[in-house]
Amino acid sequence: MIIGALVAAVAVAFVVVKYLPLKLRWIPSVILLVLAVFLGIKIYDGILEPIKFNKDKVGKFSVVIDNLKIIRDAEIKYYEVNAQYTTDKAGLINFINNAKLAITETKTIVVQVNKGGGVIIDEEKRVTDTIGYEPVLKYFKGINFENMFKVPGVEGAEFEIEVGSVEKVPGLVVPTFRARTPKKGILAGMNESLVKQELEAVENDQIKGDYVSVGSLDEVTTGGNWPPSYDKKDGAKKDE
Repeated sequence: MIIGALVAAVAVAFVVVKYLPLKLRWIPSVILLVLAVFLGIKIYDGILEPIKFNKDKVGKFSVVIDNLKIIRDAEIKYYEVNAQYTTDKAGLINFINNAKLAITETKTIVVQVNKGGGVIIDEEKRVTDTIGYEPVLKYFKGINFENMFKVPGVEGAEFEIEVGSVEKVPGLVVPTFRARTPKKGILAGMNESLVKQELEAVENDQIKGDYVSVGSLDEVTTGGNWPPSYDKKDGAKKDE
């Protein structure tokens, strides 16, 4: 569109010089002024639109990531009790409301070990005892975990939850989970060209790929695929 306006401006200038009488040259002057204003607006919008897109994008992603962090924390607590993750959304909410976590204490004791031949030696041994229980709900006070599976800003959408396992070392199979939602749905209605660029993002300061996700089915991690900038407000809360 900008190139078209430039071509039109050049064409008007050519007509003025070549064919238009002097007394009528005010007309193309007005046309050129309008074209100049139009070009200025388009150039200004071209500079500001990516800036506005990035600001709006961060706002949309932030609230989505907040829910993914709640899901992650819930899955971790569930794993502490059950030694596995779950895809049962209603069951995970019920777990937060009703389950209890064991409070353990680890200490070192000295035991006597008979080495045979009348030789008895003292050896240190670490033992872990359960000394009580605490409600899982304690860790979710003031948090809207009842709606954690809903994707903020995307009508009727919920996060995909999957579980799997990874053989970390030969013979050691570790459970894994992943929660995610497509970036395209979160950015619906925004500039299509900029959305396409976002879906192809590979920079370390961007959310890479087509999804906003936490956890992984291919490696043992409970981290998210977002950059550290989305965790800054969590750090600020801890400092308060």
